Amino acid sequence: MRVSTGDRHGMSDGKSILIVEDEAMIGMMLEDYLDALGYRLHAVAASVDEACAHARDGGFDAALLDCNLQGEKSWPVADILVQKGVPFVFATGGMADDLPTHHADRPTLAKPFTIGAVERALGKILGE
Repeated sequence: MRVSTGDRHGMSDGKSILIVEDEAMIGMMLEDYLDALGYRLHAVAASVDEACAHARDGGFDAALLDCNLQGEKSWPVADILVQKGVPFVFATGGMADDLPTHHADRPTLAKPFTIGAVERALGKILGE
């Protein structure tokens, strides 16, 4: 294991991430992960409407997108992110989250999350 010399490794320095997650505990955990990995939190959106508003406004580098938000699918958010050219990862709670065909090739992150899996997923979509 490499010993950090205080400077963040890789290019993740300051990249900001939108978290779309309706479970407060998971959102807080992801916030901690981002902090530990050297990313900045853009915002936590807990509903499809809120997430769509953030997606339209932009101002972040990537998004972690839970497939299910309060019983709604988050596909509309994904569609806006695609239009904006913002990379994202789908967070899935299992096989029940069948991705729509046009998003089937998107990277996914299975719950429960580990910090390593989050790091790999973000590294992949941000080309780090």
